[in-house]
Amino acid sequence: MLNKIVLASNNAGKLREFSALFAAQNIEILPQSAFNTPECPEPFHTFVENALAKARNASRASGLPALADDSGICATALGGAPGVLSARYAGENPKSDTANNAKLSADLATHSDKSCYYVCVLVFVRHENDPQPIIAEGIWRGQWQPESAGENGFGYDPHFYVPEYGCTAAELSPEQKNAISHRSKALAELVQKINAA
Repeated sequence: MLNKIVLASNNAGKLREFSALFAAQNIEILPQSAFNTPECPEPFHTFVENALAKARNASRASGLPALADDSGICATALGGAPGVLSARYAGENPKSDTANNAKLSADLATHSDKSCYYVCVLVFVRHENDPQPIIAEGIWRGQWQPESAGENGFGYDPHFYVPEYGCTAAELSPEQKNAISHRSKALAELVQKINAA
């Protein structure tokens, strides 16, 4: 009986989001920090490989089933960049949303195609060496808007224009965003797959 899952993240926002979703399944979500889990390197070029590495790392440290996500924004005109490098697109020291947004705006300035999309890949492992991880993916399509708008959200949200709402992701309420985002789509698919397994 599955009743506890370790989340391969120390992000308080992600912990709240995942805890709320899994509460309906009577599953407790624990942060990896509760098990002194070392940070996991993310050397791979794909979201799924990085998420799988993080899930296995958290399961190894905790001895529990683990859930990890890897997500980012991809610009069509840039061949999918920044992709897995989204959090550190403008550099590592320090990581900065403002610098990342400025770099992506500059990189897209000469391109007429401003389409972009958020990707979230979730990986669930029952144990460290699970040969059949459960994988779910959510994609949220939009347009890059050079000027920033909105106070909600984080990361690239102030520039991610959502055509069907006529505003950026940062102008949506948290409830609106959580109903349509890449993460919510991936979570819904993951829960369905876990329940069917």
